[in-house]
Amino acid sequence: QVQLVESGGGSVQAGGSLTLSCTASGFDYSSYCMGWFRQAPGKEREGVASINTDGRRNVADSVKGRFTISQGNLKRTLYLQMNSVRPEDTAMYHCAAAWGGVCGRSWYTSPRFWGQGTQVTVSS
Repeated sequence: QVQLVESGGGSVQAGGSLTLSCTASGFDYSSYCMGWFRQAPGKEREGVASINTDGRRNVADSVKGRFTISQGNLKRTLYLQMNSVRPEDTAMYHCAAAWGGVCGRSWYTSPRFWGQGTQVTVSS
């Protein structure tokens, strides 16, 4: 059974930090790129960061220099280090896996698997 379980969300003041974690199970991680996307009420889904199977990472321009994606040694754990958070970062954050070694530009629009999400709320 495929599972992606996120944790680490919460409420934080602007300028603060959070670390999100995701534990994956039930599929072959070597065949999927992994990443985080977020969705806020009334806004479009946004791909935040992704990591290809070769380790190459990409982050959205909106979080570049502030967020970092990383993976555990066994690739079943995914992290998102969020620094200098802003109120506009408030959203439900989902861990996801997309088929193929490389996460394309729109990987987050149709991932193969995703978790239920963890809420991040940033107050000003």
